[in-house]
Amino acid sequence: MLFPTIDFAIFFAVAFTANWLLNPYPRTWKLAMVALSYVFYSWWDWRFVFLLAAVTITAQVGATAVHRFEDERHRRVAMVGTVAALLGILGWFKYYGFVAVNVDNFFHTLGSGRLLPLLEVTLPVGISFFTFMALSYVIDVYRRQLQPAHFLDVAVYLSFFPHLIAGPIVRGEELLPQIRRKRDPAAIDFGRAAWLVAGGLFKKVVISSYVDSAIVTPVFSAPHQHSALEILFGIYGFAVQIYADFSGYTDIAIGLAMFLGFRFPDNFDAPYTARNLQDFWRRWHMTLSRWLRDYLYIPLGGGRGSRLTVARNIMITMVLGGLWHGAAWTFVVWGAIHGSGQVVGHLRRSNRAAAGLDPVPDGRVRVWVQRIVTFHIVCLGWVFFRADSFSTATTLIGRLFSAWGRAPLVTPLVVITVVGAVALQYLPRSLGGRAQREFAGQPWVVQGAILGVVLLAITTLGPQGVAPFIYYKF
Repeated sequence: MLFPTIDFAIFFAVAFTANWLLNPYPRTWKLAMVALSYVFYSWWDWRFVFLLAAVTITAQVGATAVHRFEDERHRRVAMVGTVAALLGILGWFKYYGFVAVNVDNFFHTLGSGRLLPLLEVTLPVGISFFTFMALSYVIDVYRRQLQPAHFLDVAVYLSFFPHLIAGPIVRGEELLPQIRRKRDPAAIDFGRAAWLVAGGLFKKVVISSYVDSAIVTPVFSAPHQHSALEILFGIYGFAVQIYADFSGYTDIAIGLAMFLGFRFPDNFDAPYTARNLQDFWRRWHMTLSRWLRDYLYIPLGGGRGSRLTVARNIMITMVLGGLWHGAAWTFVVWGAIHGSGQVVGHLRRSNRAAAGLDPVPDGRVRVWVQRIVTFHIVCLGWVFFRADSFSTATTLIGRLFSAWGRAPLVTPLVVITVVGAVALQYLPRSLGGRAQREFAGQPWVVQGAILGVVLLAITTLGPQGVAPFIYYKF
């Protein structure tokens, strides 16, 4: 079920009503939220509700076992076993085909026959998101940072429909306490929630859809037919598209959760203003960045050890982060680009520190050079992220430097949309906060009129029918 549809609007009206009517009755409310969330997930394919239930049961049984064992060795065995089971579920659905093809290709080069059967395994929507949430819950219980919750609480935590399909990746310590307590409707900032939902819809339905159809899909589908300038704006356009699409989803999810009395963590903070790749990952998909840091990078050793060890930890984290996004070598390259960029930055800083040199002082020119270089490295990564193959990616990059000619796709509206979407990230956050507060401070009638105008603009400017969010497939 897509957020920007009539089906979801009807569904949310039912969920909103049930949420507040059942708020005084915690157990009934939890049962209703699980049921509604499972209906929401089953809209795509009802069979995969059993997968969501299996992940929930596995996580709860494992966390309970970890908590009950006194002996550290038994606790570790229970944790590792549960993590392996959850990763096994994720691996089967998301990576079996990728592994089977590559293993068979390897043995074929050695003259052997097919080793693994090539099966078409359907990828369930959002499996990476709720699996990572289940993993963090089990690991946090093992680390004694979290007590096992009641099964019904865990079922709500993992299936709660605003975050179920594409995040944010909410930790148990962030969401479980909110599930346990009653919510106060008087404390809900309905103005901010409506602002987030409307803004997210505009980013997804208008901006993302427009740049996709106007230049991104034509360029990436047939790079041989397009000039260097069209390819350049196609790459810039995808940078805008994926930001508008994913941050739009996140804004809608956070706003919907606020309507229901919940607070989710922020997931984006003007990522295209970053001065280096480390800074980019502090601003892009922040809940995933923190997850990779806390459950992969730090357990590997983090920033401790030699420069080579730290570089290894960074590369492993980013390459696996790339694979999290998709089972293809293009995603491995995307992760390696981000890992290599962060390793270079780490080595430069550590070399200066080892030589006893102070950090290079910031100046306006240096800051802008860093931002421009970082943005273009990120865009290079987006080429591999979006391309359907290495051949397409290398063709795009090659024609950037050779395919001079006319660029009919680079219209004034495309240029204004792409440049404007990036430039908006450089506006002070205080301006957005002030506009949001002004909107929230208006009478309900005025808020409704403004929202009506925004929805009319979205309906008028957006395409007929809305494509699924990009991150649904992850």
